[in-house]
Order: sequence, then structure tokens, then C-alpha cells
Amino acid sequence: MSDKFILSCCSTVDLPYSYLESRHIPVLFYTYVVDGVTYDDDMGRDPQALPRFYQFVKEGKLPQSSQINEAEYEEFFESLLQQGDVLHIAFGSGMTASVQNAMLAAESLREKYPERKLVVIDSLCSSSGYGLLVDGAADLRDAGKSMDEIADWTMAVRQNVHHQFYSTELKFYRRSGRMSGAAAAIGTVLGICPIMRLDDKARILAYDKVRGKKNAVARTVETMKRHAQGGADYAGKAFICHSNCLSDALATKAAVEAAFPHLDGEVRICDIGTIVASHSGPGTVAVFFFGDARAPEGDPV
Repeated sequence: MSDKFILSCCSTVDLPYSYLESRHIPVLFYTYVVDGVTYDDDMGRDPQALPRFYQFVKEGKLPQSSQINEAEYEEFFESLLQQGDVLHIAFGSGMTASVQNAMLAAESLREKYPERKLVVIDSLCSSSGYGLLVDGAADLRDAGKSMDEIADWTMAVRQNVHHQFYSTELKFYRRSGRMSGAAAAIGTVLGICPIMRLDDKARILAYDKVRGKKNAVARTVETMKRHAQGGADYAGKAFICHSNCLSDALATKAAVEAAFPHLDGEVRICDIGTIVASHSGPGTVAVFFFGDARAPEGDPV
């Protein structure tokens, strides 16, 4: 861990806990509730956690996620401030209002620890796109950049982390109001896959639909070519995550690696965690990469 400051995040980065631990990034865990029992957003620590979650979904028990409250942030931040300055990159405000609680907690603790620096940044990202941003910040930390330099970089590029995803399970998008019941029913019969993205304010937008997974993968790669830094010569990292559909994620990975031969390393595949999956449901595959600024709602993709 850097002697200068501590980089931290929330569990909704949807990267394995072991990976974040290896990179010395402390994590604050979200939770979800089923039948009155609270479960951690496990991040792969317990191999039974995700199967248990999807069994709940299969049984029709809809997990309810909640915000992290101000007191929980205060406890987490205080434990870190006792060790050094803290840069916390938070789950995007388009997904949750928790970041406001993080900022309130930070404001309170700055009075208690005037000798420490505590910075909270709204990532404007979600899932492994949020993870890609935190991973990039860790790369800069390990290269010797200062906390202020990394905070400035994070603010500058957070809207350049693209989130492109498709789903083969439409009932969860119907439940969230992003698709009508009739459209979801017809789409399921016809094998329709909605193509979605995060906009500049970290809100999920469906902007296209195609028939079949093969076309969904092709549309995702096509969009990535248009928006990735350098186009098909993109030389940055790419992450993929999925909700209980590993074969679809592997097919997407193969297509991305074939289309982008200069990637920085192998495409990392991760599980969508329980908090994000509480809203997406199973059957979602997402691709994350650095590119141009994400377009606002209504702009062409």
C-alpha cells in the first residue's frame, strides 16, 4: 500500500475481492435482503454466495438492495483515516444516492481529523466499469502519482469509461420500468436482446435491440470500435462482466479480443455482483473500456 494515501471503493466495482486485496484497496460492502435476512455483496469470498443469490431469484424471491448510510461510511472512513489520507471512489450516483451519504460522512470526519485529507469522488460508473476506473487509479498510485493527481485524473476520465451491455432475460428490465410487459413478453419469444449503455450521468439507457445473442455481440463490438480510444487500435484495458451466463461472456470476450488486437492484456471476465444483479437479473453481459466522453440521453450512439 502506498505510504502517501489509501485508495478505497465499494463492493459494486464487481471485481473479485481477492484482486482488490492484492492491490491494497479496502472495500465497503453493500448488502441485500431476502426474507428478512441480510447478505453481503460477497465479491467471490464465499463460493456459495452467487449460487444462493440466483436460487433466490429462481424461487421468485426478489432481493432488495439498500443504500450505505452515513454512519456506515463514517465507520469505514474512520478506520482508514487512522492509517493515512483517503481517496474514496464511490459507486455512481446514477445507480444510487449512497454517494451523498459518503460525502456527508467525509464532511463530518474532516472536522475530527483536520490533519488528514479525505476525498470522495462520484465515479459516475457502475459494476466492472466502476472497477475499471478504480483499477486505473490503482495503476497510477502504483506508478507513484500523488493523491491529488489521481483525484484529478479520476474526475477527468470518469465519463470516458464506456458501459455497453445486452441482456437475454427481459423480465428484470420490465420490472425496472425500462421495458413494457408486452414488449418483454414478445421480445422473449422472438429472442430479442436490448442493447444498453450508461449515459453521461450514469443512467441506464436502452438504445437499440437486435435478434439473438450473436447479433448482440456484434452490435456491442461495433459500438466499441466507434467509441474506444484509438478505435480498433485501442490499447487500453477491457473488462467484461456477466450475470450467471459465462458462455455468453466468453463469446463476447473472444469477439472483443479478435476485434482489438492491441488490448492491454487479456480481457478480464468478472461476475456481476449481487447488488447490480438485483436490478439486471441473470442473462446480462457488459463490456467496459475507455473511450470518448459518454453521450447524454437523446444523443446518437
